[in-house]
Amino acid sequence: MTRLICNISISLDGFVAGPDATLEEPLGKGGEQLHEWIFGERRWREQHGLDGGERGPSDEILRESIELPGAIVMGRRMFSGGDGPWSDDPNADAWWGDDPPFDVPVFVVTHHARETVDKGKTSYTFVTGGLEAALAQAAEAAGDKPVAIAGGASLVQQSLQAGLLDELEIHVAPFLLGGGVRLFEGAPPAALELVRVVDAPNVTHIKYRTGGK
Repeated sequence: MTRLICNISISLDGFVAGPDATLEEPLGKGGEQLHEWIFGERRWREQHGLDGGERGPSDEILRESIELPGAIVMGRRMFSGGDGPWSDDPNADAWWGDDPPFDVPVFVVTHHARETVDKGKTSYTFVTGGLEAALAQAAEAAGDKPVAIAGGASLVQQSLQAGLLDELEIHVAPFLLGGGVRLFEGAPPAALELVRVVDAPNVTHIKYRTGGK
């Protein structure tokens, strides 16, 4: 059975996005701080056509999270920020331009049907049958590799509620957002198995097995 994993950055007070998200600030007020630990890492810079970068523990973890999955599932709001018909979405082409950083098939959970979009090495397939339908398609595309849930919080919560998630790695940024989108809102009671803790500059990486399927 295909392994379902998730890597996601989170504030110390449990938010994966700040309040008042807009097209200009898709992660809400202060939310960009969640990912500041990534920008100096060599793997991130390689992925974006840049030279240099750090090669410490965060870089190793980032490489793993990028290179391990064979397919990705994400929510509509993570894809574009919208939730209505595509014709009304000013960001219908998504956040990542013509050469997205995923390089594997991406399955977008949405209420609004759309033809598959190919950009660079990434294909976006739009699934209207819900999370489990998207996971089934992603598992087929991933082959013997895991499927990753990229976000947003709603899909992570749904996967936890359904007992589908096998591994969860949170990258804890050392600040308080004070409000926004909570990662574990409505999550069921569960005992998680600690796999590793890696302390690095500006972030602590904590990986759990969740019990999953």
